[in-house]
Amino acid sequence: MELSEFAALLTPEGLRLLDGMPPVESAGDVAKAVTRLRKEGHSPDLVSAVVGQARLRTRGRAKFGDLAERMLFTRAGLEQATRLPIAARHAARFRDAGFSRVGDLGCGIGGDALGLAALGLRVAAVDADEVTAAIAAYNLAPFGDDVEVRHGTAEQTDLRGLDAVWLDPARRTAGHSETKRTRPEDWSPSLDWVFDLARRVPVGVKLGPALDRDLIPAEVEAQWVSAGGSTLELVLWSGALAREGVRRAALVVRDETAHELTAGADAADEPVRELGAYLHEPDGAVIRARLIGDVARSLEAGMLDEHIAYLTSDAALTSPFVATFRVREVLPADVKALAKALRERGIGRLEIKKRGVDVDPAVLRTRLKLSGDGDATLILTRIGNRRTAILADRV
Repeated sequence: MELSEFAALLTPEGLRLLDGMPPVESAGDVAKAVTRLRKEGHSPDLVSAVVGQARLRTRGRAKFGDLAERMLFTRAGLEQATRLPIAARHAARFRDAGFSRVGDLGCGIGGDALGLAALGLRVAAVDADEVTAAIAAYNLAPFGDDVEVRHGTAEQTDLRGLDAVWLDPARRTAGHSETKRTRPEDWSPSLDWVFDLARRVPVGVKLGPALDRDLIPAEVEAQWVSAGGSTLELVLWSGALAREGVRRAALVVRDETAHELTAGADAADEPVRELGAYLHEPDGAVIRARLIGDVARSLEAGMLDEHIAYLTSDAALTSPFVATFRVREVLPADVKALAKALRERGIGRLEIKKRGVDVDPAVLRTRLKLSGDGDATLILTRIGNRRTAILADRV
């Protein structure tokens, strides 16, 4: 969003139009809304701002629920914002540590600050982008004097009076819509600056889940977070925010229920064994945290291959840290033979999963020419040097 659009939107007329907009869920809805508002005589800047915000509010429900209907967004800010239930869990760390005033440096549109303020914490929020800081101030206005939002950089922020800091370094190029990922050395603030601060002040820092593990300081707690099957982020906790004895954690949120696995270090893997009656796919947060071995032991399972994150067992056990499949049979991996086998079994609806093999599931699905009323999951993987196709059912 450009500053001119934001200025047009933050007027009584602009906010009235926005609040009166029906859900904008498709390109067709956008075109209809633009045509209607232009016919009513509204300026191009105002129409662009109102329709754009209505579209973002519709998308924002996935992260912020009904609260999105009173928020403002930029496209990039919404994409990068923490989901509100996750932000609330992060905020609870600061509350439970006994802190009362927290700095949110790199606050974006204010998602994490919302979680902090909702738990009664006072927040000093800062963002380097002027429009984004203004949007954060709008979104956080209901909390009154408990939240102060400023336009500025993390490095220049006066930290006196703050008990702890939440950091979300800018890991993408600047902008409000199309942005690209940057290298760690180009982040703002830099990782070196963040880690230096973490040695002096209790800090929680949100990073991408694929961060090179060699960059993680030995003294912090590293917590990988997933929700709905997607690994969303890595949070590093320092000082009083890090739990005693915990250096690796996998937080898995499924159907609004959170489950967590913690350890003092990477877990040792279980030995490889033959394919059993069940196959288990560890959650991405568990894989990133390298806690697969702990999950395997809880399931009485072993590794299917030492280099691939699939587990197998004969015990009818599962857990929130894996997706479990009951093995039907091993089928030929050759495409023609596989297609024939699936047709013979009447499999017309097929979930295709793969790990350790170079396969495009969409292309494979077309080549299989599925037909029939049955459904199943096809797991394509490698066991040793052998390409393997496993037909299974989700448990």
